[in-house]
Amino acid sequence: MTAAPLIVLVGPMGVGKSTVGQLLAERLGVGYRDTDEDIVTGQGRTVADIFVDEGEAAFRALEKQTVHRALAEHDGVLALGGGAILDADTRGLLAAQRVVYLSMDVEEAVKRTGLNAARPLLAVNPRRQWRELMEARRHLYEEVATVVVATDGRTPEEVTRAALDALELKEA
Repeated sequence: MTAAPLIVLVGPMGVGKSTVGQLLAERLGVGYRDTDEDIVTGQGRTVADIFVDEGEAAFRALEKQTVHRALAEHDGVLALGGGAILDADTRGLLAAQRVVYLSMDVEEAVKRTGLNAARPLLAVNPRRQWRELMEARRHLYEEVATVVVATDGRTPEEVTRAALDALELKEA
């Protein structure tokens, strides 16, 4: 029998999936895993470097494989990269999961990420590109979500509490 994550976090870059994911794992007494970290560890280079060296298509193929492995192996809190939901097979696997979509508006994204060039999909005119990414992805995040938790103006602790409440999960 394969494992299944207790919670899967999805949402745009900079929304706080890693921070909230670690807090959720602590509160629930389970492990935390981040598929972007899995990719960096496995490839020995950053996500940005993979994008630059091999292109987005190569990264997405690697991401799909990594996400599918993590969904089958990990039984704690799992954070997915911002674009993982672009793959239809991945969205199909997420249908059987407890998924929290962490949402934020563009002004919050600017504050949190500075929309900097280290984000390969936001290299030119980051504010416009972030809006366009969200227009393309928002419906996919919503499609896979069990619950949506807005992060705007909330501390990581407040977002964590809201996610636990929305999922009706008790702390360990």
